[in-house]
Amino acid sequence: MKKYIFILCFCSFYNWSFSQQTVGLFLNDSLSYNGYTLFAPASSRTTYLIDNCGYVINTWESAYRPGEVAYLLENGNLLRACQLGSNTFFGGGIGGRLEIHDWDNNLLWAYNYNSELYHQHHDLEYLPSGNILLIAWEYRTEAEAIDAGRNPSTVNIRLWPTQIIELQPVGADSANIVWEWHLWDHLIQDYDSLKENYGVVADHPELIDINYNSSIGGGPAGNADWVHANSVDYNPELDQIIINSRYFSEFWIIDHSTTTEEAAGHTAGNSGKGGDILYRWGNPRIYDRGENGDRTLFSQHDAHWITEGLPDAGKIMIYNNGTGRPDGNYSSVDIIEPPVDATGNYQLNPDEAYGPNNLYWTYKADPPNSFYSSFISGAQRLPNGNTLVCEGSKGRFFEVDMNGELHWEYLSPIVFGDPATQGQPISGQNSVFRTYRYALDYPAFEGRDLTPLEPIELEPLPSDCELFTSLNDIQIEKTANVYPNPVSSYLNVETYDQTNVRIAIYDVSGKALHESQYTSTSFQINTQTFPKGIYFIHFYNKNNTYLFVKKIIKM
Repeated sequence: MKKYIFILCFCSFYNWSFSQQTVGLFLNDSLSYNGYTLFAPASSRTTYLIDNCGYVINTWESAYRPGEVAYLLENGNLLRACQLGSNTFFGGGIGGRLEIHDWDNNLLWAYNYNSELYHQHHDLEYLPSGNILLIAWEYRTEAEAIDAGRNPSTVNIRLWPTQIIELQPVGADSANIVWEWHLWDHLIQDYDSLKENYGVVADHPELIDINYNSSIGGGPAGNADWVHANSVDYNPELDQIIINSRYFSEFWIIDHSTTTEEAAGHTAGNSGKGGDILYRWGNPRIYDRGENGDRTLFSQHDAHWITEGLPDAGKIMIYNNGTGRPDGNYSSVDIIEPPVDATGNYQLNPDEAYGPNNLYWTYKADPPNSFYSSFISGAQRLPNGNTLVCEGSKGRFFEVDMNGELHWEYLSPIVFGDPATQGQPISGQNSVFRTYRYALDYPAFEGRDLTPLEPIELEPLPSDCELFTSLNDIQIEKTANVYPNPVSSYLNVETYDQTNVRIAIYDVSGKALHESQYTSTSFQINTQTFPKGIYFIHFYNKNNTYLFVKKIIKM
């Protein structure tokens, strides 16, 4: 049963303060994934952790606005990027400083990565080693750009290519740079045969054309910020990194197993390709292996691998902002299955673009243009198979299942840095770069006081919101067996001590093929009519509370 918040009002037309709900929790039903949601409003120095009813669990204060991302680490510390000013760099997503605060908001570590020659921006990635990956601009002069093969008519004083830096935090305010990768080492151009990097672009998909998108940029940076990387992600199983480029409308995967020296070359590492591009997807026209009609991504954000242990682990999820789509502007959340083998090598046929040609799964609204954020934004696959979406420009967070059904919705009440009064018009001044949902049993919460406080907004409405899933419910996952898998005809299901469960089976597109209630601890499901492919079995208890998901293969 869905829980909405309503209020009856008998007030004057002009008294907007009490006329309607404008912020906070709008929906939380029994099929949402219960946990704690972290977000850092773009206009605020405060980072918030809320429960599924919109009540504050914890906050962290900084002297700086976000620049842009914030993460809750397993030890309960908050890692965030901070926005610092610069006389050299002034593009969208500017950061420059990294901070780690403990649960009680004590500043444990801070480090500025900014100078006249480089500046952190947008995203960070916390590695299993405790090191931190960051994206940064680096400064290149007009002369350097032209010498590298850039068309002189498209250079305006400077160019800011991308670098990826791995920091090892030291003490309270220092860091060692232990690895780095520079886009500048992996360029191609077909403009001037007398300059560096000259070659046939289509013959080198492992390199980046320095003249692609050369006249296009965004914000006050103009075309200096010609790549505009906005997210970085790490895959520990493959030891690879994803870099997302908004202005190229594609993402790149590179090898992290190299040394810094090897990352500047073309032949080392697990891939044998040094720091060259291992895989790229979204816009094959960039490397002359496609046309405009082959483009799939449009100014996207937050390209990342779905992590191990989650439904669709190993696939890549992208928030496709959708600016400039041929059929109109609208956003979608897309998942692809990259053509990668167990050793981390990506298939590419001669003279063709990287696959896949089709999306594995996608979410878009009905009508499509009712869901649209032209900038920032992100998405996260949850353990129950749902997807948490941050429609960043509107400060709207919502959770959908594989069928696109809405189960949780929240609108950030932080406007120009301060909590809004319920009923106050927002007018798009509550943007949030990205948000994350953490499970109730996430290690960061062990031993913490998680008593809910008040909602963030002022004068909140009365609420009958209910938190549907307990920690014990989440741990029931250990009590089911599904076999044989792969299956060709009848699937056996044993739920042991669960005597009343509801089963729902979905294909990879989110279409429901089977749904039924079972009162026995052991039963069979006939899959003979299912086409060959991958399916997800969702388990719910007698109260319709989500328990877990199992993946099966139909032969």
